[in-house]
Amino acid sequence: MSNTSPNFITSSLGKKYLMGFTGLFLIVFLVVHVCINACIYFNDSGVTYNMVAGFMANNIIMRILEVGLFLGIVLHVVQALILTLQNNKARPQKYAVQNSAASSTWYSRSMGLLGTLLLMFLVVHLANFWVPTKVAVFNGEEHNTFESLKPVFSNPLILTVYLLGLVSLLYHLLHGFQSAFQTFGLNHKKYTPFIKAFGFWYSVIIVLLFASMPVTMFLGLIK
Repeated sequence: MSNTSPNFITSSLGKKYLMGFTGLFLIVFLVVHVCINACIYFNDSGVTYNMVAGFMANNIIMRILEVGLFLGIVLHVVQALILTLQNNKARPQKYAVQNSAASSTWYSRSMGLLGTLLLMFLVVHLANFWVPTKVAVFNGEEHNTFESLKPVFSNPLILTVYLLGLVSLLYHLLHGFQSAFQTFGLNHKKYTPFIKAFGFWYSVIIVLLFASMPVTMFLGLIK
């Protein structure tokens, strides 16, 4: 069966390839996003952060890539849910209860739940930052993204949602990073240990950097 045929795309293998591709796309995006967030540490009242955020919001190339990113997120979430439902349907319940722990880690067996938590986190994030920014751009108005962070991250409830969402992201990356590479056949005794180690540290560092922004703003360390 050809890898470009409609049947392949809708097959289990095709869905795994699509999951792997969108996963790698999102892994790269997280690096870009966290670099933008890191601009707050200039601690210059948001001047650098707003400049970079404004460029990302108004540059036509970035806006086209943003559409691709949004579609990638939707495809990734949908494929994750489909694969989770298919795996649960195909696996006998007794067998799963008795033997799943021996063959996989907790987070690999809980990707559906963690993905749902992460989706809730994304909804909160988009509602508080992405939508207001896009509304301002659409109306031709200036939007001070840095100032919009302060009231959001001064709210303990929202901060808690963010941190829980980032815990979910950590578990998701720990499993998904290596799985994405395995999907494309990069599973070799020479390369796998490096991919595992790199994936672990990538996941930990990315999540810690993302968590540092709301925490430092909540504590009033960034003004």
